[in-house]
Amino acid sequence: MFIERLWGFPSKNTFSIKPIAELLNQEVDAGLWIDPFANNSKLATITNDLSEEFDTDYHLDALDFLKMFEDESVDGVLYDPPYSTRQVSEVYKGVGLPVNKETTQSTFWTKQKEEIARILKPGGKAISFGWNSCGVGKKHNFEIVRILLVSHGGHHNDTIVTVEVKREVENDTEI
Repeated sequence: MFIERLWGFPSKNTFSIKPIAELLNQEVDAGLWIDPFANNSKLATITNDLSEEFDTDYHLDALDFLKMFEDESVDGVLYDPPYSTRQVSEVYKGVGLPVNKETTQSTFWTKQKEEIARILKPGGKAISFGWNSCGVGKKHNFEIVRILLVSHGGHHNDTIVTVEVKREVENDTEI
């Protein structure tokens, strides 16, 4: 596993932060890439954002967007969800949707990660952004190959980026 720590100006547009943009330039390769929380990013092949304010291919709840894809049909996922229940609440209220138990519990992220594990091809990458380095996780057959800690200085939380690869499984045995 490769771990690095760099400094970058904070931005609400995660992919525009210089060290993150550089990582994405290195890690996003050919194939079908999707982004369930694209905001204004056009990096993925197919983009989604709940808000119709953004020019994305779809305007669905992220879980519904992820469920659109067949098993093991995607080469890569850019996973930059709202980092906290407060942020989820703000996003949902911002588009006129109710904030409820489904959107304010940890299962909000867990269900999305389960779908990511289902749709990614073996050898595919999940690049996750947040305040922790959990990523999609070992229990879903993912191996972290790279972690980028982006310090923003002062009172700003770091942005933690994990690059994971889905391992191949043969007859219920990891290869």
